[in-house]
Amino acid sequence: MKLSPLQIARYEYKPKLPGMLRNGIAEISVKVGEKTSSVADQEKIAALFPNTYGKEEITFEKGENTSVAKVRKVGVILSGGQAPGGHNVICGLYDALKATNKENELYGFKGGPSGLINDDYVVFDDEFINQYRNTGGFDIIGSGRTKLEKEEQFEVVVEVCKKHGITAIVIIGGDDSNTNAAVLAEYCAAHNTGIQVIGCPKTIDGDLKNEDIECSFGFDTATKTYSELIGNIERDANSAKKYWHFIKVMGRSASHVALECALKTQPNICLVGEEVADKKMSLSRIADYIADSVNARADKGDNFGVAIIPEGIVEFVPEFSVLIAEINELLAGKKTDEFNALPSWEEKYAFIEKGLTPESMKVFAILPVGIQQQLFLERDPHGNVQVSLIESEKLFSALVKDKLAARKKAGTYKGKFSPLHHFFGYEGRCAFPSNFDADYCYSLGYNACMLIQYGYTGYLSKVSNLSKPAEQWVAGGMPITKMMNIERRNGEDKPVIRKALVELDGNPFKYFCAHRESWAVNTEFTYPGAIQYYGPAEVCDITTVTLALEKE
Repeated sequence: MKLSPLQIARYEYKPKLPGMLRNGIAEISVKVGEKTSSVADQEKIAALFPNTYGKEEITFEKGENTSVAKVRKVGVILSGGQAPGGHNVICGLYDALKATNKENELYGFKGGPSGLINDDYVVFDDEFINQYRNTGGFDIIGSGRTKLEKEEQFEVVVEVCKKHGITAIVIIGGDDSNTNAAVLAEYCAAHNTGIQVIGCPKTIDGDLKNEDIECSFGFDTATKTYSELIGNIERDANSAKKYWHFIKVMGRSASHVALECALKTQPNICLVGEEVADKKMSLSRIADYIADSVNARADKGDNFGVAIIPEGIVEFVPEFSVLIAEINELLAGKKTDEFNALPSWEEKYAFIEKGLTPESMKVFAILPVGIQQQLFLERDPHGNVQVSLIESEKLFSALVKDKLAARKKAGTYKGKFSPLHHFFGYEGRCAFPSNFDADYCYSLGYNACMLIQYGYTGYLSKVSNLSKPAEQWVAGGMPITKMMNIERRNGEDKPVIRKALVELDGNPFKYFCAHRESWAVNTEFTYPGAIQYYGPAEVCDITTVTLALEKE
């Protein structure tokens, strides 16, 4: 396989570790902090996790390593969607294991959690690992979305681990995957299996964070990748001066990606789902908000612009959420077959009109036909609408077009509106990790090894103080149960890690609010350009704008 010059150069990059992890394995000690409690539903979470709940947070510092010296075999899996830097978590874990004892072994289970259940693995060595240092993607062992949540699965996992002499598992994943890690850790502790479970915080969506986890890995690289593309589109828009670009970006449950890209590129419009929900904004009101910008810019002779739309925006619109719930009920059970058997859209429309409340039908009626039909396409495994398949960028451009047509008829709008549409998703999930993500992920993996060495289980690998240079980063661990609450999932109360939404009283959103009126009317685009890997630290090692503002 022929390698590009950048690939070759990145293989040679030496990730930066937090200061206390640079001392050498023999000089890393543990400082034990306060006992923890869950973010909510303390009694219920404590009852579900009697063996792993309420443990202390810990930090690593320079001092004598007092852990028990023994040969360790560790398993690792990549779980869920890809995120830049995942390979470096594995590389950091591998390097720390080998630095501790050359006889230590790391098993990579293929295809995500299913690889652990099916005993499908590779034992890493230097030659294998060196092919993936500082590279994007999860192709080192692949990923998967199988959930580890049933007792019979845990029994299989324990048997597989015992077969190979594995005494620790590292699960690299998002909120659901680390919830599964906590449940598996509790099972292993309750049954005295001797198997530790450690999690690592991954998701480009940025919704796995809290006062302890400042940033999930992959968010930095993905938002820089999207922002480069958005900046390129902004420059093209400002050159051609005739198109409005509606750009949907990743973020099903939270708008962190959209907000970060807006802070980097200063578009005319950026919707933030959390604000939409807080203000109970209707589709019509959102369309008017965008149309106001189009109209104001047209009055200045600028018939072009850029709008950023979060992937899950429609789920934040109260009236749309009600509509979705009614559609799910409308097609429950055998009614789906009855609906699909209708030969024409006209007959299906009549079926829908008969089944929805008048309020939801009003919402449904204003949707473009293409969006209406998307709501009745393939269902998810639970029979629900797959909201992520809705082309919200096209939905809002169509609604804005209707608003502008009405304004033109009333004589209040005289411009031209030519929309173009984009969706940036997979483009960012496997990009070459930025220096920040390369360093952060390597540190998470190295740190996970230290948690294993000191006997912790049910902990998340934690690296904080991330807005500072890597030398000042602080490494340690926190019990996963600290992040958990009880939520209703598929008709049952389940312990899950609480998703972190955009905080409307936080510095990043406040900064956005302070500038968006000017951005909406004027052309104040900024062009971040491509991710830089070599050069001054202020160019190559910068964190996200979100993180910088949060730490002001």
